[in-house]
Amino acid sequence: MNSILEKFRNPLYAAIAGFVIGLLVGLPILGWWLWPVQWTDGEPKDLRSDLKTDFLCMIIDSHMRNPIRGDVALSRFESLGEEGQIILAGLKPGDCGLNENDLTQFRLMVNAPVVSASTPVVPVPTTTAPEEDKGKSNIGMILLLCLALLAVGGALVYFLLLRKPKQKTTSINAQAQEMNRQVQPTDFEAAGKEEPIAQYMTTYMQGDDLYDDSFSIDSPTGEFLGECGVGISETIGVGEPKKVTAFEVWLFDKNDPQTVTKVLMSEHAFNDPIISQRLASKGEPFLMEAGHQVTLETATLMLEARVVDMSYGAGALPANSNFDRMTLELAIWPKG
Repeated sequence: MNSILEKFRNPLYAAIAGFVIGLLVGLPILGWWLWPVQWTDGEPKDLRSDLKTDFLCMIIDSHMRNPIRGDVALSRFESLGEEGQIILAGLKPGDCGLNENDLTQFRLMVNAPVVSASTPVVPVPTTTAPEEDKGKSNIGMILLLCLALLAVGGALVYFLLLRKPKQKTTSINAQAQEMNRQVQPTDFEAAGKEEPIAQYMTTYMQGDDLYDDSFSIDSPTGEFLGECGVGISETIGVGEPKKVTAFEVWLFDKNDPQTVTKVLMSEHAFNDPIISQRLASKGEPFLMEAGHQVTLETATLMLEARVVDMSYGAGALPANSNFDRMTLELAIWPKG
């Protein structure tokens, strides 16, 4: 998880993730569910064709009842737009309860051609069905577009954030595992101490930008007691591979609600008051030195993390500011 969060520090990854999340929240959730678009104060010209015909009939009927306000009727008629003339030409006596005299007077008032009973009537094109089909088609296109965007976003998240580089899963990982096998574990019994119930080796090598090892802690009878692990806590500089300047060692106890964390820092980070103060919020800071060890304790477990080996990387960054490699031994005991 920490490795994934580290990716979001890159502006490109953060922008892609923000776009995908914004699309998911903005379009289906806010735009379609919580606050869907509601049209108000629309123009008569935006109505369906059948509703435009009804509106025109009401205009004519109102004008016949109050012929003095011709300007009002004309204004209402013009609000139908260009299709108003087509609809008016298609009306015939008997439609909407109007007679031929009503239609003739209205056509003369709006300067429309007068259509007599013998004049062939041009049928009014209906756009109801096509408009409905168009609406359904638009919804389908929007859904397809959303699915396509989600697919692209998911692919980007997978390839940029989740998929581990081939180099890491092959050469770097293999080298780290080989170093773990070569390290001789501490013989605690020979040193006069009780044998730990769990003992692990973990190695970081520069280039392993997703380094985050975790291990299960079980009792001799197989009962799950908790977990422990090591991960990248802080990087320095820019570019790839990441330049790690601090690691987090953590201990989780199933009988303790609080996970204990301590931060192993480079010499530069430990002596830099800004970096050191910032990392102190993650856990108690310690200077990482070969042979040194730190102890983590919870309600029922105790962990000793020993720095088996470490070396700093070279380059343009400050001296002793980033690790080239690091090997830790984790030993865990139950507390009596």
